[in-house]
Amino acid sequence: MSLSPAEFRKAMGCFATGVTIITLDLEGEVHGMTANAFASVSLDPALLLVCVDHSADTHAHLHAKKRFGINILAEHQQVISEYYARPVRSHEHAEKEAGACFDRTAHGTPILHGALAYLECRLQSAQVAGDHSIFIAEVEDVVVRQGEPLLFFRGKYRKMGQEVAD
Repeated sequence: MSLSPAEFRKAMGCFATGVTIITLDLEGEVHGMTANAFASVSLDPALLLVCVDHSADTHAHLHAKKRFGINILAEHQQVISEYYARPVRSHEHAEKEAGACFDRTAHGTPILHGALAYLECRLQSAQVAGDHSIFIAEVEDVVVRQGEPLLFFRGKYRKMGQEVAD
């Protein structure tokens, strides 16, 4: 049986995910990318993973910086997700084009205004896995806000629906 990348992508699209923006500081500039291959790994210590394509600029930046943020997007941040999902973008235009504004942590890591949650991470390890790397990081700090998440399902952005009855 030969599985095509398109078939695999279609099957994985059936798994609804949240949407994140990976952010890092590179010489005083905010760099980032949209990612939905993100998951918790361990509660003690607090570890997470994020998968990044080898061809993404962020891939090399994560190896170099070793410190980054994960911003879990709120339902009103679709335009920001689309901006950071572009293969070519100019980071200095993120606020003007997508409304993406950032603060900085004590370590200088960019935090996206309005994100549902923010996790400050320090890279622990990276493992090559096909055309991506799996970056495992220790979570050093979190910020959690009220709101609803931006979701991605079958190639489209979605919002939360009704709760399922118990």
